[in-house]
Amino acid sequence: MRLIVATHNPNKAKEIKDFFKGYPVEVVSMKELGIEEDIEEYGNTIEENALIKARFLRDKVKEGIVIADDTGLFVEYLGGQPGVYSARFAGENATYEENNRKLLKLLEGVPYEKRKAYFKTVIAVIEGEKEVLLEGVLEGHILDHLQGENGFGYDPVFFVDEIGKTLAELSLEEKNKISHRGKALLKLREYILKRLEEN
Repeated sequence: MRLIVATHNPNKAKEIKDFFKGYPVEVVSMKELGIEEDIEEYGNTIEENALIKARFLRDKVKEGIVIADDTGLFVEYLGGQPGVYSARFAGENATYEENNRKLLKLLEGVPYEKRKAYFKTVIAVIEGEKEVLLEGVLEGHILDHLQGENGFGYDPVFFVDEIGKTLAELSLEEKNKISHRGKALLKLREYILKRLEEN
């Protein structure tokens, strides 16, 4: 079975390949198929953006199962911001550092108990006309400072209460076990293995 991933990010593609190691599933990125175009994400939700990317790719490849994902950080005190704008919170080509700085500034002086937040990853799976959305959620709080050297994005400010660490203090292996993305990928693997059994 062939899984085609709607991403230009080699790390994302590698992560998904690793997830299917040892299974009769071939994971292929857009780049490997020579599709270089950028997909414009104009959805109002991360669900819409995941579907936009997956539909774009489905129209290009016509065969195999197409997957695309989108992730957002949702902060309760900020009414769900940055949400769908997580990657460009501080502006169109904002760095991780700029996004974190903006988030910490907006939460300045806000007590810990009011800094509740969650990460959500949605994976859109398209096979022919069938579209499925799978999601993973991780709850935590936003710290008032950066903590930890690993990961990327908002990992240094996102504190996971159940383990007493930020995502940036975890190894990739530890992070994958508990993360929103890890949970969504587990659901994807279950879904794909079920499809393999049906065939």
